[in-house]
Amino acid sequence: MMVASRIASVLAFLSIQLAAQPSPQTAPPPQTRTGIASDLLSDTRKAAEAGDARAQFNLGFSYYLGVPAKDYAEAARWFRKAADQGYVAAQFRLGQLYFSGQGVPQDYVQAHMWVNLAAAHANGDYQQMFAAARDEVAAKMDAAQIAEAQRLAREWKPTK
Repeated sequence: MMVASRIASVLAFLSIQLAAQPSPQTAPPPQTRTGIASDLLSDTRKAAEAGDARAQFNLGFSYYLGVPAKDYAEAARWFRKAADQGYVAAQFRLGQLYFSGQGVPQDYVQAHMWVNLAAAHANGDYQQMFAAARDEVAAKMDAAQIAEAQRLAREWKPTK
């Protein structure tokens, strides 16, 4: 009799608990990390497509790191959009891609130009770090290439 009484109590407790839970058909699905990342990426893409330089950089950096998939050409495309607007971090990253030939043809003149622009517009430690990177690129170039990169940097104007 005690066993039957306990079973009845447990069943009564469970029925009360289940009644308090939202129906599976009406309850929103739990948000997973993948879902959160997907939503964030979607929001970032919308802002990037609307012309937000920071979002363009973030989207490019996502492709650079491999979220959703590693795609250096796509990273370069988004970095370029942000770099064209004067976004310093994008200028630096785009210069790195040109230096290594990832997603774009290897081009030391373009690499120097973009890293030089980043160094010229950065502050503090970043300015020193970008200038050191520019000097590393210059070490691979001849005088005519450096002069061309410097000319391109002088003539560059942001799009916005």
